[in-house]
Amino acid sequence: MPVSAPPRPVEVAPASASGGRPVGRRLPRLDAADREVLWLYALTRTGLWITAWAVRWLFPSDGERREPAGLLAPWQQWDWAHYLSIARDGYFPGGAGPWTAGWDNREAFFPGFPLTLRAVHTVVPDWAAAGLLISFVAGGVAVLALARVARHQLGDLHAGRRTVMFLLLSPCAVFLAAGYTEALFLALALPAWLAALRGNWRAAAMLTCLACSVRVTGLFLAAALVLHFVLTAKGRDGWRPAPWLLLPALAPALYGWFLWARTGNWTAWKHAQERGWYRDFHAPWETWSHTWEAAFHRTQATGYAVMWQAELLAMLVGLALLLGLVRRRRLPEALYTALTLWALGTSYWYTSVPRSTLLWWPLWIALAGWSLRRPGVRTAYVYVVAPVGVVVAVTFLTGRWAG
Repeated sequence: MPVSAPPRPVEVAPASASGGRPVGRRLPRLDAADREVLWLYALTRTGLWITAWAVRWLFPSDGERREPAGLLAPWQQWDWAHYLSIARDGYFPGGAGPWTAGWDNREAFFPGFPLTLRAVHTVVPDWAAAGLLISFVAGGVAVLALARVARHQLGDLHAGRRTVMFLLLSPCAVFLAAGYTEALFLALALPAWLAALRGNWRAAAMLTCLACSVRVTGLFLAAALVLHFVLTAKGRDGWRPAPWLLLPALAPALYGWFLWARTGNWTAWKHAQERGWYRDFHAPWETWSHTWEAAFHRTQATGYAVMWQAELLAMLVGLALLLGLVRRRRLPEALYTALTLWALGTSYWYTSVPRSTLLWWPLWIALAGWSLRRPGVRTAYVYVVAPVGVVVAVTFLTGRWAG
């Protein structure tokens, strides 16, 4: 019995009356299923923007204000300041750096999103609007690719819509709309994975290389691609694309060279994470213990403590996902998940694990597959999980820490 069977192809659907085409090897025009996914995406974006508009009026920074904050103010929170500073001023403005007192450790952030932000800013003068536009367009690309991956894997024409629904109603979905890296990363990683499933290794490698410039998670995707290639390549012709799999290493290598030229340290980004976000190595059980203490031992303010509780829950979800993938012998996806959990689970404490669930596309596909077998799963998710997403959105949009 083979270790990993190739994914079952999606069922061929008849062309729709409006001219839609079934999913094939090449990227098709938008069919009815794609348009339905984009409609769902547009509706959820509208809901988030309504929430952001209400937050400006209901939760002013000064309770005596008579005018709300600016229209885009709710979206300019936390990490956005780092992306903006890099895009506008560069990594080491005026010779400042880790040797400067009060340094903001901006080199911890990979250059893909700031470079894109700077490019879009040339045509969109407002920085915040440029960041939101990037995430809006990238999010649309990501959900289309996710839907096609789900249909490819589950072999059901409705699987794509369901998978996208689970993602867009997930607790941390607000970060797909904010000027953050998640949407841009998924817009590169998911088409890369879809290309790999279709055997287009050159496209998969190029897209993964770009994903590696956005987040270090791209390296985990690259590892999954290599494993998928090894498990599916057959014969001499099947191994010919192998050199392309080296391409994703180019982006982090170039960034490391850039940092070495200015700091003398190839891994300055890692040291910046250690200084600014306590991402130095700890044994997994120590990380769990530190996070548990922050969540339940009343050592943190309640707003932070509840987020540490969410971190613990998200880690448990990730471990359950990993076990499920291994049991179903989806080893490449299991490797991607395992590497992500290892990176998140070996710091001083868990940080941004709930937000990282957005990047676990096997989770959303698994939930969709489960809901196709048990329709009650979708109903329970909408009524129980989706409201949590509203809470997290309000938390983030009001400037509180939301993972």
